[in-house]
Amino acid sequence: MENQKKNTENTHVLIIPYIAQGHVIPLLELAQCLIKHGVKVTFVNTDVNHNIIMKTWLEKDSFGPLMNMVSIPDGMEASEDRNNFIIAMEAINQVMPGKLEELIKMINKTDGDKISCVIADVGMPWATRVAEKLRIRRATFWSAPAATLATLLSIQKLIDDGIMDNEGVPLENIFHLSPNMPPMSTAEFGWACMGTLETTKILFKYAVEAVEAEKTAEWKLCNSTHELEAPTFNMFPNLLPIGPLLASNRLSKQAGHFWQQDSTCLAWLDQQPMSSVIYVAFGSFTIFNQTQFQELALGLELTNRPFLWVVRTGLTKETSDTYPDGYMDRIGTRGKIVGWAPQQEVLAHPSIACFLSHCGWNSTLEGVSNAVPFLSWPYFADQLLNKTYICDIWMNGLGFRKDENGIIRSEEIKDKVDKLLNNKEFKTRALNLKEKVMSSIREGGCSHENFKHFIEWIKETDYNGKNHTTQK
Repeated sequence: MENQKKNTENTHVLIIPYIAQGHVIPLLELAQCLIKHGVKVTFVNTDVNHNIIMKTWLEKDSFGPLMNMVSIPDGMEASEDRNNFIIAMEAINQVMPGKLEELIKMINKTDGDKISCVIADVGMPWATRVAEKLRIRRATFWSAPAATLATLLSIQKLIDDGIMDNEGVPLENIFHLSPNMPPMSTAEFGWACMGTLETTKILFKYAVEAVEAEKTAEWKLCNSTHELEAPTFNMFPNLLPIGPLLASNRLSKQAGHFWQQDSTCLAWLDQQPMSSVIYVAFGSFTIFNQTQFQELALGLELTNRPFLWVVRTGLTKETSDTYPDGYMDRIGTRGKIVGWAPQQEVLAHPSIACFLSHCGWNSTLEGVSNAVPFLSWPYFADQLLNKTYICDIWMNGLGFRKDENGIIRSEEIKDKVDKLLNNKEFKTRALNLKEKVMSSIREGGCSHENFKHFIEWIKETDYNGKNHTTQK
């Protein structure tokens, strides 16, 4: 027993997420789950993201000496656009591998507990390569639905089947990885939804690098559950679900936000009737033109229901968000508009009736885990697949119809809100899905067992370079 305790105290893991908020949040949650099991964690952000997160994270001192938040430069100038994937990836690949290697060597020289495992975001394949070079055990982490990682791992098959060419350019629209998996669109390819043909080809090279690095990882962790994506995990048994990774599972508050959360909305929710409020939030990347923004505003007004709407800086292409004339006066206190919200707390609030969402995977997991029905409004990438899950597989939500100009009109928004909330079947299915998903993280559940085996693995002291397998 004494020997086991010593090993627990000496286990030291380094975690590095991709630079987007949707990647940082679940990996920070994984870090905190590891800390709960006595594992020391060094969490590596870029300098820019580190400074932002440390300003918005109100509970950063709650984990004591086991959590070490550090940063390294991303290679970009302060004025450069970090949402430009090409600029970001080129700079990151030039600068961060060397900086990470220096950091690990410095830690291993000065810290009594040497880094024994690197957990790298699949979007940071160079970090896995650094760990391989330094002969450190490694795991990868996927923050989106497992089906999209399965697509990434099936690149050669998709080329062979004529779904895309050997530069990643889509040749077909819809495909199935297996008969039991949901239909997927080539518009969901992470490398093919960012703009020009040239951009697709450049990003595809990074995707191929990610696949090659993924092959060297001994564990391939996914923020998902077997209950949500059984056909994918059955077809790809080396992908291990450990989700949903949510702060609410620990009765704690979420960390890793890039915007300051406005908690005044919780007091406003306290004043609303049970199951009455439409919660509207589109994540950190969605951008609307002014026409769509105004139609959304008018649609929420038309519902005659209370709504909480997150309008973050940059949600529209214009420099300021222009609401319809007299809008604020007409909605009065029936609508609450904030710049950013404590989303897990909002979705857990009894006054929430539904979630009008961009269907990012973190938002999807949070809504599912709170049995909240969805109105699905995806923007790009895996959000399109998540809409398919919600509307066609799980059937806990509805989507919207665009007009001939690609705009979702106010009348369509009101119509779908009414259909969702007047049909109790959606809430019933949402409650059933929640029970299945949350059972996975309880004792004996699939995610719980996978995480337990992962903890056991990282606490092993000897590196033998062999892949680890576990039963699901």
